[in-house]
Amino acid sequence: MMAVLLLILNSTKMSKFDTIINADKPVLIDFFATWCGPCKMLSPILKEVKDSLGDAVSIIKIDVDKNQQISSQYQVRGVPTMILFQNGKQLWRQSGVVSKEEIIKTILEKSNK
Repeated sequence: MMAVLLLILNSTKMSKFDTIINADKPVLIDFFATWCGPCKMLSPILKEVKDSLGDAVSIIKIDVDKNQQISSQYQVRGVPTMILFQNGKQLWRQSGVVSKEEIIKTILEKSNK
């Protein structure tokens, strides 16, 4: 079975974003830009993370150019930036490309799953 990343391309309202990050299961947000080379390198890594962890985590990509309010609220200055949330709390934040193994280890260690 192929896991699918939830890709948010259109403008997302803050209320919807708040609902997403308040979930009981960990949610990894990938702030990216379509013009960003490292972001393109991170995409297949995140797909592998999702394939490995399945329903234990949600992975959501947010285009910073189309979601400037959310990007600004979380002070995303560079892309890619990943932020791990669970129950509305920010558990981890990392900019740049990170290995699949490190992302999986971080999700498992930081979340209460």
